[in-house]
Amino acid sequence: MSEEVEYVKVGDLKPYLGKVYLKAKIVEMREPREVARGEHRVSDVLVGDESGCIYLTLWDNSIDEFEVGNTVHVENGYVSVFNESMRLTAGKYGTITKIDEEISEVNTESNLSDRRVEQITRRPYVSYDDRSDRGYRSRRYGRGRREKRDWQTGYRKRR
Repeated sequence: MSEEVEYVKVGDLKPYLGKVYLKAKIVEMREPREVARGEHRVSDVLVGDESGCIYLTLWDNSIDEFEVGNTVHVENGYVSVFNESMRLTAGKYGTITKIDEEISEVNTESNLSDRRVEQITRRPYVSYDDRSDRGYRSRRYGRGRREKRDWQTGYRKRR
């Protein structure tokens, strides 16, 4: 059973939007930089269509596959926010491929990545060692040390 895909224009993208399918032209490619202690390379690529433009994040070997003027097809991408700036990325489940379709007009005046966006704050990661410092209680199923309760049934177990 094939599902019909709805393509969006770059100007219609919103922060944290998922399942993005679009076609855009590469306008500018920044020099790749090394991250994670030199283990990975990342490059920001400005892509756009007649409705606007946004930075697309390319990782590692996919950087070498594209050049300025190519038309890219983003399948199942999403819009993330990095340093209060919207970025389009393929992520783990999406793909970015080069296609032969020509996009003649690109609106570089409306750059979505230049707009400031409020980031969603995430809950901080708490390791097991930090739990006692932050007021977490250990999970105990009984009242006393010797008496514990079975977590599935709630009945008392003898040690």
